[in-house]
Amino acid sequence: MKASDEFSRRVLTWYGHSGRKDLPWQKDPTPYRVWVSEIMLQQTQVATVIPYYHQFMARFPDLNSLAEAPLDAVLLQWSGLGYYARARNLNRAAQQIRDQYGGAFPETIQEVTGLPGIGRSTAGAILSFAMGQSHSILDGNVKRVLARCFAVAGWPGRTAVSKQLWALTDQLTPRRATGHYNQAMMDLGAGVCTRSRPDCKTCPLVDICVAHNSGETAKYPGSKPRKDIPVKSVKMLMVLNQERELLLEKRPPSGIWGGLWSLPECPSDHDPTIWCSNQLGIEGTLRGQWKPRRHTFSHFHLDITPVELTVDGPANCVMDGNHRVWYNSASNDSHGLAAPVARLIDELQQRLPGENI
Repeated sequence: MKASDEFSRRVLTWYGHSGRKDLPWQKDPTPYRVWVSEIMLQQTQVATVIPYYHQFMARFPDLNSLAEAPLDAVLLQWSGLGYYARARNLNRAAQQIRDQYGGAFPETIQEVTGLPGIGRSTAGAILSFAMGQSHSILDGNVKRVLARCFAVAGWPGRTAVSKQLWALTDQLTPRRATGHYNQAMMDLGAGVCTRSRPDCKTCPLVDICVAHNSGETAKYPGSKPRKDIPVKSVKMLMVLNQERELLLEKRPPSGIWGGLWSLPECPSDHDPTIWCSNQLGIEGTLRGQWKPRRHTFSHFHLDITPVELTVDGPANCVMDGNHRVWYNSASNDSHGLAAPVARLIDELQQRLPGENI
């Protein structure tokens, strides 16, 4: 038996008694359902994804419903899950499948990787899980298993290291039962070969794992080179009109919180009342300034200082072509909110008992 056959045999045997088989997207593994799950699982753990997945599928049960949905509705369902480019890409890809493939999910690796937000590993997962095709994958969990088992040194984000890992996964992935094997490799990384404190005694690969046998599991995979994360500061303005509606602005379509609704942002060194007058055409009175709180993105920290203001007299700011709205939570407005903004609105509601915001 070839070494690669023995490797996959062990992995598949382990999957038979220990792998996950009851995840929501496994119960009816259509290409659409698997695709949505794979996009959600990028950068996010399974336990976090499951409730969002159920809500998303209830709102968008098939590809056509997602393709026809306005981006605001998609972002609303995604609110709190983070990495919002994933939601924008889902919406765009659904429209592309509708327009270019007649609504049928494409069936070749080349076509699937041509969709927004889908790389080689995600495409391989979709096609192996939903269509029974033989394609290898290389998500973060698989990288960790392979890097430890074969002592592949270096950070997997480096091109040379990534090439080594892709060569390994291509060599080891069996042509039959590929979907089960791919799921098993992800399950091994998620539940056994974990980032810290791996449970080596239950691993089917323990006796051939170079990192384990050399006592160096913590060495693999190599860490991403550290660099200082910059800190940015901003004042987020909670501007309330006389009807106790809150002013929201729509973010640009790309970038941080792209396409979501947020609070107006005033530079941290500006007077918020003067800024409101000059930038929004609103004459307001300062009600109070809250303690700063920090929101961390992958590449910078954002220190947010919330500021409460009330509008003096009737609010007559320009709504800027539907990019600004007066928001009232009681009206069930379907606006996708950035998670920190949603938390601020909830806190503001608690500070103003008996008043809808």
